[in-house]
Amino acid sequence: MIWSFPIGVVAGTVVKIHVTFVLFLVWIAGATWRAGGFEAALTTTLFVLLLFACVLAHEFGHIFAARRYGIRTPTVILSPIGGIASLERIPEDPRQELVVAVAGPAVNVVIAVVLFLVLGATLDTASFVEIENPGLSLLARLAAVNVILVVFNLIPAFPMDGGRVLRALLAMRMPHARATRIAGRIGQAAAVAFAVIGLFWNPILIVIAIFVYLAASAEVEQVQMKSATRDATVGEAMVSVVETLSPGATLDDAVECLIRTSQKEFPVLDGAGRPRGLVTRDALIPALRHGSPADPVLDVMTRDIPEIAEGAPLAEGMRILSTSRAPALFVLDPAGRLAGLLTRENLAEVMMVREARPDWPLHASRGSGGWKDHTYG
Repeated sequence: MIWSFPIGVVAGTVVKIHVTFVLFLVWIAGATWRAGGFEAALTTTLFVLLLFACVLAHEFGHIFAARRYGIRTPTVILSPIGGIASLERIPEDPRQELVVAVAGPAVNVVIAVVLFLVLGATLDTASFVEIENPGLSLLARLAAVNVILVVFNLIPAFPMDGGRVLRALLAMRMPHARATRIAGRIGQAAAVAFAVIGLFWNPILIVIAIFVYLAASAEVEQVQMKSATRDATVGEAMVSVVETLSPGATLDDAVECLIRTSQKEFPVLDGAGRPRGLVTRDALIPALRHGSPADPVLDVMTRDIPEIAEGAPLAEGMRILSTSRAPALFVLDPAGRLAGLLTRENLAEVMMVREARPDWPLHASRGSGGWKDHTYG
């Protein structure tokens, strides 16, 4: 996530804070200082920091549970609306997903029990209703927060924890993709309810509603695509007829390819047909404004484009394309030469074909032949 910066590493996971969290903390401190003075600002700021420490502990509950199943978590980010643990993948085994989903709220249950039984925190109505009141007991408010976190996160609004619990339970009785669709629709309905309540109570709920709705839609789409392409290989879905450039090509040559074809990405190949980089339309157009038509494409070429074998599972190609944020993947034949490109656009086309006809063989619709070598210079 952009605008976030690391503050430390815990058990191999980089902990980051989004810049809006810092701004939120400053705003909270300033508002309480004006309303109640320095002591109120200090108490409230400490409470907010402890609150987000509980949120971070919640996320590490998910992280450690996922690690039990061999799933790493490179980063976890704290923002004003909560924590985001970037798990490499979500377990497809519903029992594993159930454990990972429940692990976060379970941490908050443990924290609340410790606050009650060990530190002597007591709960009353005021602890919940006036949770932002700096005059109330810090331990009581913190205990109330953890109870609220447990209840809120277990609302069956996919992809929140409760929604993942629901999806896991459904997936024990039906196909994973169908369970995701049902949980996703419930999550979207819950997001609409959050937004309506937020209009009359707390605007933060509107922000949460937007996040839940978009996240639910994105995950449903991702699972459907993964299900539709489960048995396909990268070679079956790739763009196999590709215009290419030589290392000696110029911007003018690249523009000619751009105008003549519908491609947006042009591989730069050496004499043996091995890729050296990729010229994209988004990089080419700005270069034309500031450069000369005779400038080499090497100056605007994107290097370090991920590569994948044409026989690799399509699901692996989708994962690499998603995590790398690269404009395309180079698909290589056994000799290391370019066999084609895998792009988000042709993945969307594959998805449409498979949704219309799940039994349709991909190789029948992707064309034949190899890359077209249009070398210039």
